[in-house]
Amino acid sequence: MTFRNETATATTATPKRRNRARMALMAGALTALPVAGLVTANAASAAPATVWDKVAQCEATGNWAVNSGNGFYGGLQFTSSTWAAFGGTAYAPQAHQATKAQQITIGEKVLAAQGPGAWPVCSVKAGLTK
Repeated sequence: MTFRNETATATTATPKRRNRARMALMAGALTALPVAGLVTANAASAAPATVWDKVAQCEATGNWAVNSGNGFYGGLQFTSSTWAAFGGTAYAPQAHQATKAQQITIGEKVLAAQGPGAWPVCSVKAGLTK
């Protein structure tokens, strides 16, 4: 009896197809990798609301709606230019008119761009880190 390898012709024709499939898979993974990195980087850099509460307590005695007339607004004491530059005007004309959550959203953007030094004294007191 003679053994006949029926799969021999099928396996010799498929390496090119396998390589194409591998390349497509790798290309998809490499394309998705930067996007996944951005998502995890943003999530990882978010400070807890309790830390932002401590910053606001130090900056504005915890009053998220404060307009003290000194050119700084809201619980995190944004200037008008910083509020606008980081997209805050999509929420409200000035920070003190925005919700706490909206101010924290802009605070996260400022923190990512400028670091905790944007609140030099209160970031240290509150334990705010990048």
